[in-house]
Amino acid sequence: MRQAVSMVARLGFRLQALPSVLGRQLSCTQDVLCRTPLYDFHLAHSGKMVEFAGWSLPVQYQDSHIDSHLHTRQHCSLFDVSHMLQTKILGSDRVKLMESIVVGDIAELKPNQGTLSLFTNEAGGILDDLIVTNTSEGYLYVVSNAGCWDKDLALMQNKVKELQNRGSDVGLEVVDNALLALQGPTAAQVLQAGVADDLRKLPFMTSAVMEVFGVSGCRVTRCGYTGEDGVEISVPAAGAVHLATALLENPEVKLAGLAARDSLRLEAGLCLYGKDIDEHTTPVEGSLSWTLGKRRRAAMDFPGAKVIVPQLKGKVQQKRVGLMCEGAPMRAHSPILSMEGTVIGTVTSGCPSPCLKKNVAMGYVPYEYSRPGTLLLIETSGPHF
Repeated sequence: MRQAVSMVARLGFRLQALPSVLGRQLSCTQDVLCRTPLYDFHLAHSGKMVEFAGWSLPVQYQDSHIDSHLHTRQHCSLFDVSHMLQTKILGSDRVKLMESIVVGDIAELKPNQGTLSLFTNEAGGILDDLIVTNTSEGYLYVVSNAGCWDKDLALMQNKVKELQNRGSDVGLEVVDNALLALQGPTAAQVLQAGVADDLRKLPFMTSAVMEVFGVSGCRVTRCGYTGEDGVEISVPAAGAVHLATALLENPEVKLAGLAARDSLRLEAGLCLYGKDIDEHTTPVEGSLSWTLGKRRRAAMDFPGAKVIVPQLKGKVQQKRVGLMCEGAPMRAHSPILSMEGTVIGTVTSGCPSPCLKKNVAMGYVPYEYSRPGTLLLIETSGPHF
């Protein structure tokens, strides 16, 4: 069956979060899934555990996926994202190191300001997306995806060794913290009850270390992966259960799992690495040109710049777009067709939108079909992969 779909105007992209090598080594082996510090907490709260990127994580709790999704939009939800990789880049040459492997302007970041950036290769492909924060404590705090843990860590460690061999002052530490995401319109109100800092002075993509509900040494970052206001809290592993329990005492807060996290990010037009962007897509093709720092574009001094920068001025072969339709939902790998019936692209992610009451998706189409409002067809019958 073929269904008509319409291109939506804009694709968003806010962030993703992470944990640590020591914790990873202690909590899993080759034969056992990794467990976050909240594993037993999830089981005690009826979490349905599934495998994700080598970790055992809750896909949902007693509430349905749809109920969790809507609760996040209307109130706030608590997500365990401790599977993410958290690292510190240290030393006086830390910015030099980071700018040698990402596309963003890290030098321009103010104290405690962060940005979404991308690791790229020399062919212009995206190796991963990550958040880099210039902390006032004298290091860069980096959060990247669990699915890219090994290659991200190897990339950073190898670059550290390379620069150290050249006499640079730089180092790397993996942060052995849990990571909790409190997301939704009432998240700041809920968190404010447990911190002395005025959260009104913590705008989007800024970060601060503070005590949270009695747990000291927490890094609170105003960011999220749901399209809602919220924070991600890097908390010492020993205090993770205490913090999660304290947050749940507020009736505004409910636990949410991977299923709601995926539909929330899709509804907001946010990428998932490995599905919507990968080593075979460039930032321009992935509609992520805004991550390229202006100074970096001019200097053309990031990996893949010779491929990526010219794409900013010309037409790329393919472009990531948002799609919307009614009827049967669009799923990953579904063919995208022109109105004449010619296959022109592929859906990378899709699901029914609980809020819009329509189906949303994203995928890649040739540049000439990427204008918002363009009508296309989606093949929604036949085998799914």
